[in-house]
Amino acid sequence: MAPSPAKKIPGLRWYIVGMLAVASELNYLDRQALSVLAQTIQDELGFTTMEYSYITSAFLMSYTVMYLVSGRLVDWLGSRKSFSIFVTGWSLSTMLHFFARTPFQFASCRFLLGATEPANFPAGVKAVSEWFPMRERALAVGLFNAGTAIGAGLAAPLVSFIALTLGWRWAFVVTGGLGLIWVIVWRRVYYTPKDHPRLSDAERTLILDGRDADKPAEPMMPWKEILRSRATWACVLARMLTDPVTYFFVFWTPKYLQQEQGFNLADIGKFSWIPFVALALGNVFGGLVPNRLVRYGWSVNRARKSVMLLASLAMPVLCFSIAQSQIPALALTYMSLAMFFHAAWANMTLPAEVLPTRAIGSVTGLAGAMGGVVGIFTQTGIGWTVENISFGPVFAVAAFLHLTAFAAVSLLVGKIGQRAPEAAAHA
Repeated sequence: MAPSPAKKIPGLRWYIVGMLAVASELNYLDRQALSVLAQTIQDELGFTTMEYSYITSAFLMSYTVMYLVSGRLVDWLGSRKSFSIFVTGWSLSTMLHFFARTPFQFASCRFLLGATEPANFPAGVKAVSEWFPMRERALAVGLFNAGTAIGAGLAAPLVSFIALTLGWRWAFVVTGGLGLIWVIVWRRVYYTPKDHPRLSDAERTLILDGRDADKPAEPMMPWKEILRSRATWACVLARMLTDPVTYFFVFWTPKYLQQEQGFNLADIGKFSWIPFVALALGNVFGGLVPNRLVRYGWSVNRARKSVMLLASLAMPVLCFSIAQSQIPALALTYMSLAMFFHAAWANMTLPAEVLPTRAIGSVTGLAGAMGGVVGIFTQTGIGWTVENISFGPVFAVAAFLHLTAFAAVSLLVGKIGQRAPEAAAHA
């Protein structure tokens, strides 16, 4: 007797992006655990603020190199294998923090974490390009990327709770262990639209609209061709200018609230998740609003650039408000709004909107690597500035980076969402 066909799941692509969002949540939960515990670990083990900046820089050193390498690996291995390998790697690296005692040991653990975490993003963007038609990709990437903010937000209450009940070392064990569970589920549920047994014919047709479902996978685009594309450099510059702001918010927000606004570890657990929820909402806003505007007749280009410009104009007002605020509640509010508009700028979405599918992983990796290079230098610069001056100059610089990035993208990309033929996309 022949086995009955697998039951189809309506809207399966949204369940897939949900899995991608959970991966991003775990990625940032593991990454943010140290940020939540930074002041506690400093007080117990005697670290200085500069030593903390060296630890975060160690993460970014390996993160930068592996962002470039992992992007290429994702294009070679595919989304399914890439997530399986790298989520396992970063989960085990997180658990190793349990054994760290010195700044060097923490830096070593962060180096391993940085070597395994970046593949999440080229793999996620590639999976979105496989599972969503062009008009839905900004929203899908926004939902996937919102997981980073949710994970960072969950880190504050979850990590502080574990630290206050079991001790801070066990926070790394618990958060890392969650990733291993995710990998088991992922291996059971993820396949490409062409091969997924639970995808309905109607949804498969929607996803593969304009693509040949029977066409064999295209080879990776050669680097020479990738580097000649103006769209590539738009994606790279966007990440170089705005990624340092992401790293600043993620690594330094809890410390800013403790050092400048008088929060203790319990306060961090109660309140520091709020800016990260705003970050998650900003990711969704940056994808959902353009999606809705397109439905009302706007072009993808007009819709996306309108949201990017709005976010770019909001950042200077909010960054200077944070720097001048001496009231903790107001500082938290301004920080939340700044993180919301930072996320709404949606730099992660660009590769899926302006590049051929066979180049998305490589360019996402290259852009993330270059953003990491800038991040390495800015982390040590932030550490020196905070230790010797204040957080004020840091916010002043961050205020205008999105406007600069918007200008660069506008100059280099003709129309977002309308990919030119590969031969015509070159500078």
